[in-house]
Amino acid sequence: MKKILNYLFEHKTFSRQAAKDILTNISKGVYNESELAAFMTVYLMRSITIDELLGFRDALLELCIPVNLDGYDVLDIVGTGGDAKNTFNISTLSCFVVAGAGAKVAKHGNYGVSSVSGASNLMESVGYKFKNDDAKLRTELEEAGICFLHAPLFHPALKNVAGVRRQLGVRTFFNMLGPLVNPAFAKHQLIGVYNLEMGRVYNYLFQQTDSKFVIVHSLDGYDEISLTADTKVITNQGEQDWTPEQLGKRKVHPEDIYGGNSVEDAAKIFMKILKGEGTWAQNSVVLANSAMGLYTLGKYGSYDDCFAAAVESLESGNAYNAFKKLIASQS
Repeated sequence: MKKILNYLFEHKTFSRQAAKDILTNISKGVYNESELAAFMTVYLMRSITIDELLGFRDALLELCIPVNLDGYDVLDIVGTGGDAKNTFNISTLSCFVVAGAGAKVAKHGNYGVSSVSGASNLMESVGYKFKNDDAKLRTELEEAGICFLHAPLFHPALKNVAGVRRQLGVRTFFNMLGPLVNPAFAKHQLIGVYNLEMGRVYNYLFQQTDSKFVIVHSLDGYDEISLTADTKVITNQGEQDWTPEQLGKRKVHPEDIYGGNSVEDAAKIFMKILKGEGTWAQNSVVLANSAMGLYTLGKYGSYDDCFAAAVESLESGNAYNAFKKLIASQS
């Protein structure tokens, strides 16, 4: 690692293969925690290159325990995290709304590092049991329309850096990798990014694949559609800015989407919204992200049609029913 760090300190970058080799060694436990912390910190001080990101992704995908969901046209809704905004679990709620609208969702997530409650913190707190059993995940997908993929169970390298990431408590390049390495290899992805540079890197990477994708970034810094400002929307076809009024009928304030101070707070907000008892602002943000998820799938009509389907899912109780079916299957 000393050689690697000195190379980076000279402002040099790694080839795709070299980056892959480094992450492979991380997964094998070759480096100690101090070395890993130093390595990750470098990428807080300079941007990661596309070759480096590709190499890291190659290693994770080669080492991952894949999930066989063949026969299902699945969607993932995931944010990079790291925007330091501490919103409630908008992406996770949106997954249940999308499932309630009849789509299939394979949500990839992890514990929060720079936020109070990541998707895994939330799902664990409401009774979901993490697993990498294909048969059980397929049953969940069939019965509830959604299954949850806890990243460390599928990516050995993530286990070896979990402690360091938690201790650092800040965004690292592993945040950038999460949306790129869904072990179900979802062909449809709605991805939220914390800045436009990352959005354009993702756009370049996804254009090389056969995935249908939508990348969103709220121009005031959120890694999701926040309705607090205009949102940059990047798709296979191009990019444009959407207003809060276009996406969610009206603008909301940052305090309206605050996620609380603990996992318990986050879970209470999650359940309240899912039961149809959220505030107008909370519901609007969830519905906007859900609608964009349905829009990503390409078979629910225009964005306005998708928004109407999301409203029906939440207000009819279908989203909550998807959640109840999923949790009931854990026993």
